[in-house]
Amino acid sequence: METAEIRTNMYEHTSMELEKNRRTLELLFRINHTMPLTDEYSALLKELLGDGLGEGSVLMPPIQMTAPEMVKLGKNVLINGNSLFMAMGGVTLEDDVMVAANVQFLTNNHDLYDRQQLTCKPILVRKGAWIGAGASIMPGVCIGRYAVVGAAAVVTKDVPDYAVVIGCPAKVVRELDPKRFEDI
Repeated sequence: METAEIRTNMYEHTSMELEKNRRTLELLFRINHTMPLTDEYSALLKELLGDGLGEGSVLMPPIQMTAPEMVKLGKNVLINGNSLFMAMGGVTLEDDVMVAANVQFLTNNHDLYDRQQLTCKPILVRKGAWIGAGASIMPGVCIGRYAVVGAAAVVTKDVPDYAVVIGCPAKVVRELDPKRFEDI
């Protein structure tokens, strides 16, 4: 996925941005200490993600997240526990995406010479993709429709539709039959 890099200088955070970060930490603490799948839990997720929380989507705690306003979840997204969203570059998970436990979405990195400069690129996970346990999705990556990312894979490049990738760095090891998916 061809994307422009966004740079953020952490020295230049305003008091309003710092307060927003404090509020995010507070909400995450409350979410991570509330019984999942309750009305209280759902209200806290809605407060954290606002319009970015798609209908029928479920996030299991614990959750860690920066820039929740940059996270967009489609309908019926399932995210298992211990997810990490470093989302300053933007993370979009389309409808019906499944995410196993301990998955990291890493849209930002530090400049190699000026560590207070963040370099950010968005991540896009297309409809019906499945991300295996412990996978890391790196900045600027698009995971294709109904693709599968194997457990512990480190995805540094785009994954084609219907591909299965494994390893570090992730490589395509198999192609799935598109005709086997209902909406095709």
